[in-house]
Amino acid sequence: MIKELTKAEEQVMQILWKLDKAFVKDIVERVPEPKPAYNTISTVIRILEKKGFVNHEAFGKTYRYFPSIGKKEYTKAFFKNFLTNYFGNSFQEMVSFFAKEDNMSLTDLEELMKEVGKDLEKDDMDEHEK
Repeated sequence: MIKELTKAEEQVMQILWKLDKAFVKDIVERVPEPKPAYNTISTVIRILEKKGFVNHEAFGKTYRYFPSIGKKEYTKAFFKNFLTNYFGNSFQEMVSFFAKEDNMSLTDLEELMKEVGKDLEKDDMDEHEK
């Protein structure tokens, strides 16, 4: 099971997913102001490595880090956990909640269902190819 990320860990992972491979200084450069200390980012990276999200390759005494879990894989696990914890694992409950909160129109809901249908068909085709 994939562990959930803290806000700081997720921020670092979002940057790392975009960069694909990076040294700590590259990540620090992309964190919005106020910039955290180099050591703070270095600590977060080491925690992410212990959690299994990040791996590294050595270049002398410095390390270049890269994600060992893809963004899509994490998003799927996070969303599944979110759906279970907040909506009793019911996609219908979740859609209903957001439709009410955002005052979605019937047209918006139909469009959402079309998109979900396309994604489900694509996932089914991907599964058959394996």
